[in-house]
Amino acid sequence: MTASRAPLTRDSLRVKIVVQRVRLAGTEYRVIRPARPLKNGALYNARGHYDMYVDRTDGRRIGTLWLLAARSPRSLVYLPMRTAPAAPGTGWEDEQPLDLVLAPRAVQLRPSRWKRIRKLLNTANAPREVRTASVPERDLPDLEAEYSVPVDPEEANEVPPRKHVYAETLLLTGGTAAFRQGAKEIFAVTKDGPPHAATGHHIPGACNYHVCRAIYDWEPPGTPFWEQMHVEFCPPWAR
Repeated sequence: MTASRAPLTRDSLRVKIVVQRVRLAGTEYRVIRPARPLKNGALYNARGHYDMYVDRTDGRRIGTLWLLAARSPRSLVYLPMRTAPAAPGTGWEDEQPLDLVLAPRAVQLRPSRWKRIRKLLNTANAPREVRTASVPERDLPDLEAEYSVPVDPEEANEVPPRKHVYAETLLLTGGTAAFRQGAKEIFAVTKDGPPHAATGHHIPGACNYHVCRAIYDWEPPGTPFWEQMHVEFCPPWAR
């Protein structure tokens, strides 16, 4: 297996998107989604934990969309991931594929509305505007820096985002800090994963034999349990 030598450049922070607008209950929603389906990007609900699998190419697309969510306080970012090819290393009992929605707080999305919004987006005659979106390199946090809670209390409250699972979708509601932190972990996995996989010791899903990062941790109040969203690198599993 050959190690990836593709550096992270300005072109890595560009992505083809589709912009759609739908109206529901008197509110218009602007929705951003990738222009072509994800082949090597998948998300699963694994017994209360949320496991994302990416290769380098689709991982960078997903990370860029995460940064775009941080810059688009009036838009939902929708990643259809349920129908992506099954990722290697999956197979926990009752594991379920999920779509993903990044919802800035300003949109004030009610999770119960998402199923109807998605149906409107996917109708055959729904207007679609294809664009190339990009974010400046300065938006990407230092991939080597350890995460620390922001000093500003208001900014600190934005991490982690609120989460809801509804209509086979993980909905994350947050602000700029939350989405930039998520993008950082995804891009770090796409940087460190390919050289590690090229050693021949890469085993998807096996402890100590893959590259992964925690994106968010949640501690539900009043319970001894914690929940996590994490991202794992996998070499391309679909062409």
